[in-house]
Amino acid sequence: MGARVVSGVRARLETSLGRAGIALPWWVPVAVTAFGVVLAVAAVAQRGALVPPAPIALAGLLAVVTALGWAVTGVIAPPWLKALTVLAAVAILLARPVVPDFAPVVLVVLAAETAAIARPAIAFAVAAASVATLSVAAARVGLVGFPVYVAAVLLGLAAGFMLRWYVRALDAERAARDAVRDQAVLAERQRIAREVHDVVAHSLSITLLHLTGTRHALQQDRDVEEALEGLAEAERVGRTAMADIRRTVGVLAEAPAGTRPLPGARDIPALVERTRAAGLAVRYEQAGDLAAVPDLAGLGLYRIAQESLANIAKHGGGAPARMRLDVGPDGARLVVRNRLPAGGPPGTGGSGVKGMSARAGQLGAELTAGPDGADWVVAVGVPAGGPA
Repeated sequence: MGARVVSGVRARLETSLGRAGIALPWWVPVAVTAFGVVLAVAAVAQRGALVPPAPIALAGLLAVVTALGWAVTGVIAPPWLKALTVLAAVAILLARPVVPDFAPVVLVVLAAETAAIARPAIAFAVAAASVATLSVAAARVGLVGFPVYVAAVLLGLAAGFMLRWYVRALDAERAARDAVRDQAVLAERQRIAREVHDVVAHSLSITLLHLTGTRHALQQDRDVEEALEGLAEAERVGRTAMADIRRTVGVLAEAPAGTRPLPGARDIPALVERTRAAGLAVRYEQAGDLAAVPDLAGLGLYRIAQESLANIAKHGGGAPARMRLDVGPDGARLVVRNRLPAGGPPGTGGSGVKGMSARAGQLGAELTAGPDGADWVVAVGVPAGGPA
């Protein structure tokens, strides 16, 4: 029951703070108000029979009227209104000062609270009014400890401004952290989108090549056995693509999608062989130790090679292609070259070249893709100091 009451008060107070534009945790105004009310009650009790009941009751009511107003309406009073009521209450109490006196301490709490939530001009005005009230009490009724109380009010003003700065700095840090998180999420989504695009584009291109060969085998040669082999290979490519897609998007799930490693530079020769088996003539050359290529760089090179072969299958018009991969102490360089079709170079408005360029950027390399004489050339060089 108690927890439910606290939860309800917290929700109501947070709503009120939001409407008033006060960026403070809900417990701060609760603690400040409770402390101020306790001090006001203590100051009233100190006077006892020294002050007639009517002024004492008025002072007590003025000290807590804004808190009562929130309890009834749920609306937080403007800082200037609370300052006026509290200053009036303290002025009434200081008409009969006592030693020690809790009434001036109420002004310390007021100065800190106003500095934390109100405009600086209002905060300075409240502090000045508090010092003026203490000055009048010291001059006319002999308030003891006037310098200490003034110093305490100024200290409360400084503490309020410090709290205000801290809350703003905390909000700025949270906003920056949220922005970094959003950028990380966006980058991860873009990475997954590129992975899925590369896998799907390549697998569909190879599958279409197999299906085209199957159709030719049935229409021209009536070779059922060759057609069945082509269909079986197309099925295998499709299943492999589905496994790659599940593994790629598995990072979005709570559980790991599998333990099969992602492809790397050592898998590029097998990629070329599968492309050849699908009917695309590719001449492949390599130099150096492919195992020396780091995993991340190898994955990027594999995807660029995969996308290049997929583009050749779609736009190359069946012309033969050449691929060369060189690995040396300075890094790895991949060059894919194919004869331009009769209609000219393929369009570059799709996501293929953009995706390859993005991958190259992640590897610390620069990719070039464009016509070179009668050929279309894709070239990328990964420096040895690239990502591992």
